[in-house]
Amino acid sequence: MSRSTASVIPFGLTEEQQELFAMCRTFADEELAPHALEWDAEGHFPVDAIRQTAELGMGGIYIDEEYGGAGLGRMDAVLVFEALSTGCPAVASYMSIHNMVAKCLELFATEEQKQRWLVPMASFEALTSYCLTEPNAGSDAAALKTSARRDGDGYILNGVKQFISGAGSSDLYLVMARTGQDGARGISAFIVEDGTEGLSFGPNEKKMGWKAQPTRQVFMENVRVPLENRIGDEGTGFRIAMSGLDGGRLNIGASSLGGAQSALEKAITYMGERQAFGQDLTGFQALRFEVADLQTKLEAARSLLWRAASAYDADDPSTTLLSAMGKLTATDTGFDVANRALQLFGGYGYLAEYGVEKLVRDLRVHQILEGTNEIMRVIISRRSTGVG
Repeated sequence: MSRSTASVIPFGLTEEQQELFAMCRTFADEELAPHALEWDAEGHFPVDAIRQTAELGMGGIYIDEEYGGAGLGRMDAVLVFEALSTGCPAVASYMSIHNMVAKCLELFATEEQKQRWLVPMASFEALTSYCLTEPNAGSDAAALKTSARRDGDGYILNGVKQFISGAGSSDLYLVMARTGQDGARGISAFIVEDGTEGLSFGPNEKKMGWKAQPTRQVFMENVRVPLENRIGDEGTGFRIAMSGLDGGRLNIGASSLGGAQSALEKAITYMGERQAFGQDLTGFQALRFEVADLQTKLEAARSLLWRAASAYDADDPSTTLLSAMGKLTATDTGFDVANRALQLFGGYGYLAEYGVEKLVRDLRVHQILEGTNEIMRVIISRRSTGVG
C-alpha cells in the first residue's frame, strides 16, 4: 500500500511550496529514514547527513541569501521540518535548533559577526547549540544564574547549562548569561566557540528518545570571551533568546506532525499486510475508522500550525498567541497519533524493528521543549483573558 498523500500535496500551498515539501520528503525517505533505527540504537549523531542538507538550503532556511541562506519564510520552514521529520524527528529537530540560533544572529548580530559566524552556519560548516536552560532555570528562564563578568576587553563566563542539544559536537554555542540585575533585564547573549579554554561538557544524557542527537550539560569555568563575542547590547540577551522561540515552536510542532504522519503511514502499510481472521486488517471497519480519526486530527493540527506560520510571515501581532496554540496542538496531537498508530500494530508495534516505537519516544519530548505545553497554556490564557 502506498503512503498517504495527505501531507504530500498540502492544501492551499503554492506550486513552489509543494515542490519544496516533496524535495525534503524525498531526502527524508532516501537519506534519513533508512538509517534512523541504526542511529537511534547506536546513539549516533549523523553530522554528515545533516551537512548534506546544506545543498538544499537547510542550514539557513529563513536567513537572507546574502549570508548563504535560503531566504524562505516560516510557512516554508514548517513544510521543511514536517517533511524531514518523517525520516527522523531527532535529526530534524536539531536542525530546527541550529536554524533558531542562526535567526537570532541575523536579527541581532553586527555585520562583522554575521560574516564570521552566520555564513558558516548557513552552510552547516559550523553547527550550533542554543544555551538558555539551566539545572534550576527551565520554564523560569529569566532566573538563570550563569554569569558573565566584564573583565577588560572581554567577559569571564561561569555557569552550567542543561539539556543542550548538540553539546560536545557543535562548533558554536549561543549562551545566555547574567551581566547585571536579577530578572530578564540583566541577561546578555554571547557566542562561545568550541575549544575555548574552560568550556567542557557532561556525558551524553541517557534519554527516552532523541538518541540520534547528543544532549549534554555545558560547563563554563572562567571561560573568557572577547567583547566582540557579545551579541547585541548588554541586557538584551533575554529578548534575543525569546526572539527565536515563536519560530522554534512552529518548527517543533511541524516535527511532531512529520513524525506522527510517518507513524500513521507505517501503520497503514502494516494493516494492508497483516492477516487476521482471514482478511487484511484494513478489512475491519473499526480499524479504518481509527485511521480516519488519526488522519483528521493531524490535518486539523496542521491547519492551525499553518495559520500560525502565516501570521508570523505577515508580522501579525497575534503570532505569539497562535504559535503557542500551534505548538500545543501539534505536539499533543503528534504524540497521541504516533502512540495510537503503535496500537494498530498490536504487539509488533512494541518491537524496535518496525520503527514506530522510536517515533513515539522521539515525539514525547516535543511536549516539553521550546516551552512546556503547560507554559503554552499560560501564554494562551494570558493573551486571551488579559489576566496573569
